Amino acid sequence: MAEKKAQLTIGDTTHELPVYSGSLGPDVIDVRELTSKGFFTFDPGFVSTAACESKITFIDGAKGVLLHRGYPIEQLAEQSDYLEVCYLLMYGDLPTTEQKAKFIATIKNHTMVHEQLRNFFNGFRRDAHPMAIMCGVVGALSAFYHDSLDISNEHHREIAAFRLISKMPTLAAMVYKYSIGQPFMYPRNDLSYGENFLHMMFGTPCEESNINPVLARAMDRIFLLHADHEQNASTSTVRLAGSSGANPFACIASGIAALWGPAHGGANEAVLNMLEEIGDEKHIDTFIARAKDKDDPFRLMGFGHRVYKNFDPRAKVMKQSCDEVLEELGLENDPLLKIAKRLEKIALEDEYFVKRKLYPNVDFYSGIILKAIGIPTEMFTVIFATGRTPGWIAHWHEMISGPYRIGRPRQLYTGSEKRDFVPVDKRK
Repeated sequence: MAEKKAQLTIGDTTHELPVYSGSLGPDVIDVRELTSKGFFTFDPGFVSTAACESKITFIDGAKGVLLHRGYPIEQLAEQSDYLEVCYLLMYGDLPTTEQKAKFIATIKNHTMVHEQLRNFFNGFRRDAHPMAIMCGVVGALSAFYHDSLDISNEHHREIAAFRLISKMPTLAAMVYKYSIGQPFMYPRNDLSYGENFLHMMFGTPCEESNINPVLARAMDRIFLLHADHEQNASTSTVRLAGSSGANPFACIASGIAALWGPAHGGANEAVLNMLEEIGDEKHIDTFIARAKDKDDPFRLMGFGHRVYKNFDPRAKVMKQSCDEVLEELGLENDPLLKIAKRLEKIALEDEYFVKRKLYPNVDFYSGIILKAIGIPTEMFTVIFATGRTPGWIAHWHEMISGPYRIGRPRQLYTGSEKRDFVPVDKRK
């Protein structure tokens, strides 16, 4: 029972609504009984609606806080690694040494994809957008691994999770190799998650892969810092698809489709497009003036965040990796990256941006890192999807493991009232 109550007065009638308190965050008013009273709530974009109860991730945008199962993202990024965070999201606690070793071994044993899946790629044009291919091949996994599709079976759900986390980097690299006409590279189980991804992306059968540890660590951090972000558009899409009883591969494919939108997963891609639009350091002042002009449609991409009204807690760690990568590769004089560093300095010092708290966010730095590593801009969102997979899986599993109902948002209908059909020869 809720200890607190909210009162909603509509006309002459007052309705008492339960108020629930979570372990962190604002209280939540339970409006479910309003439907039986003949009312819906109106909340476009669901920005004031808690659609579920979750124990996975907490965000306080005003204070710049991001917690995974209670652990601050800064601590995880500095002291942990991606697969350990995957375990944390899935199981609720950090693993012991033995649990971590077993989990990593399990993921490595699932990195290969069914050989027939290679043929599936041939149905796509070579110049198809990588996210279009990822939507298709991830959804198609259910046709190849239909031995783990019983969502009521906890073991099946766990096997599906292992398969998705392990195969996503393999599929992402295959998408890239297919686009440039190079042979697919088989995964190597002797490499770490980040190393293996870079091996499959840039390795060739002609020579042994030589993976730079600085770049591998940067990739691991990119995956880790994108692992989950609470009830965003793609995660909510995964939950909504899952509420229908759809198989996990279809649900993750739906998340990939939602992530594809430029307002969601395409942010770091937009950063590089912006840098290319600016083109030269000598144009920066012009574009800064345009960004400050409220009547100009130009916006600086990668600065500020919809959720974080202070600073993005992931950005500090990503900046550290960004600086390490640029130094390692000696790219301080790359034209686009010089523009990026100058924009970063302006955003951190210019009163206009500081006052509005338009600090560089995680997408700004991750875009620079991926560009420096040599990953094409159109692959950025594919890498985002790869990193976000454990978060999607954790939310899907959390929902399926407890009582849930099929999602069914309602609407404020403003169309025509009931009217009679008119035969075509009598219409005016």
